[in-house]
Amino acid sequence: MESSVFSFFSFGRRKTLDSCFRRNDRSGALYVHDLMTMPTWSVSLLLVVIWVVGSGMSWGVCRVEEDTDPRVMVRELTGTCSEEDRQALAVSADDVLAALQQGNGVVLKGVVLAGDLPLDRLSLQSFEPRLVKHPAIVERIQAERVSEVRVIDGPFMLEDVEVQGILATNLIKPGYIVVRGPVSLRGSTIQQSVDLSGMVFMERADFSDMHIGHEGFFIRAMFAGDADFTRTVFGTHSRFHQARFLGKAVFTGARFEGLAELLEVSFAEDAEFGRTRFVQGTGFSGSRFLKTLDLSGSRFDREVYFRFTEFRGHTDFHRALFRNTVDFTEARLQGDVDFREAVFERPGLISGIDLPESGGKGGPTGRDRDFFILLAILAVLWLLLLAMWRKKSR
Repeated sequence: MESSVFSFFSFGRRKTLDSCFRRNDRSGALYVHDLMTMPTWSVSLLLVVIWVVGSGMSWGVCRVEEDTDPRVMVRELTGTCSEEDRQALAVSADDVLAALQQGNGVVLKGVVLAGDLPLDRLSLQSFEPRLVKHPAIVERIQAERVSEVRVIDGPFMLEDVEVQGILATNLIKPGYIVVRGPVSLRGSTIQQSVDLSGMVFMERADFSDMHIGHEGFFIRAMFAGDADFTRTVFGTHSRFHQARFLGKAVFTGARFEGLAELLEVSFAEDAEFGRTRFVQGTGFSGSRFLKTLDLSGSRFDREVYFRFTEFRGHTDFHRALFRNTVDFTEARLQGDVDFREAVFERPGLISGIDLPESGGKGGPTGRDRDFFILLAILAVLWLLLLAMWRKKSR
């Protein structure tokens, strides 16, 4: 062992780098046999340096990575990408549709999706209860006498994707598209419209931080698991007419830029709308909240309607701001209601509810706040004048 170590270091001393990189006196070229006779540790070090430098350069290259799983179409954008790179590496919506038609799942991350994605082009198949395995969903589909549905077996995930075309189910007559895997459009930007009406989400559906440029329709959609719309920005018009949330529905911090229609929607579990902004008219009429409804800190810039709405659990309007019409005509408030510090800027436009008898009090209106601020300013001026008068009298 000692002789081997001695030989290694002796060889390293005899064969220095200078002797390895000999140059031809005339051409200045390196002798190949000199490179081959370099010490083993020198060659290893050189290869490591080359690998590190090469890997570092490849990590920064903008490219689309794919997965080898034939059951799922995977496209993920990696590296440092300019806008030109992203457009050049755009994924075709036709390729995505082809993968879905073949029964495969789709996972896109960070890419640009070019073209329209019409999901009604998926093949129809006979509806069988085993496809959904949820009694409430089976009951609704059978009650509507829908005998054929479209099915997406794998995941349908478009995360941080720029969707340039229209994403739509295009279901004109009663029908459904059943997605048996997880669904996610988290962080994606829909430049035009998204219409997922009649879609059945059997697993968790994540739409958090999604930005919709124009219409966002979820008419008659059914969510078997939790639905997450946290911080989602809805565009010019949003519709959830007759949608059913069988799991928790989370809209915390969302923003509805246009008309928001949540009419005849059923919420079987908690519905969270805390700190949600409703910029245009909003309707919850005919909806049913079977458990907790959280609208604390929410803001309604225009009219909001709760006509014929059913509130069975705790309803929280704590610190909500109502700037226009608030209509609770024929609403059924069966649980306790919290209106603490809620602000009604136009109390004359409140109808269908008597706040003290509903379990809460309305907060000060905008006119009341202005009056209190004026009183405070006058009090400060009076104290200043009093101090100046006393100082002068001395």
